[in-house]
Amino acid sequence: MRFPIFVSSPSPENLSPEQTASAEIILRLVKRHQLEWRALGRSDYPNDLPLKEVLRMVRHCAGGIILGFEQYRMTAGQVRRGSSRAKTADMSFPTPWNQLEAGILYGAGLPLMIFREPAVEGGVFDEGNTEVFIHEMPTTTMSRRSLGDLNVVFQNWVAKVQQYYYGD
Repeated sequence: MRFPIFVSSPSPENLSPEQTASAEIILRLVKRHQLEWRALGRSDYPNDLPLKEVLRMVRHCAGGIILGFEQYRMTAGQVRRGSSRAKTADMSFPTPWNQLEAGILYGAGLPLMIFREPAVEGGVFDEGNTEVFIHEMPTTTMSRRSLGDLNVVFQNWVAKVQQYYYGD
C-alpha cells in the first residue's frame, strides 16, 4: 500500500536541470518508502480553481513535502523599504505556491518535511517559523554518507506519515 503525500514543487518545465536532479532524489526516496507523490499538475489536474483543488487533495493525504526551489531572484532589491530596518539585499524566492500549500498542510496537521535551496528564504523557509526542521535541498554532489543520513531522516518522517494515516 502506498501512502499519499502532497508535494509542493514548481512544475518540471519550471525547473533547471540541477533542480530536476534534486527533485528526482526526493522522488526516489518517496518511491523507496512506498509513498505516492501527489501534486497539482503532475498526478492530479484541477477540475476547479487550483487552490480549491489543493484543499481537496490535502484532505486525502497523510503528509506533505515542500520543495523550495529558487524561482525568482532579486538583486539589490529593497527590503522593508521606508522602515528603520530598510536595507538593500540580494534574495531568492520560491514559488508563492510553496507558501500557500505549506500553510494548508500545516493547518491540516499533516507531518511536513521542508527542503530549500541555500539562497531561498522567507516564510516557511526561515528557521523557527514552524517546528519543522528546514533541510537543505539534496544534490547530485552529496556524499553517500549525506544521502544515507537523508534516508534516515526520511524514514523518521515516513513513520509520522504512517502514524497520521492510521490515526495513532
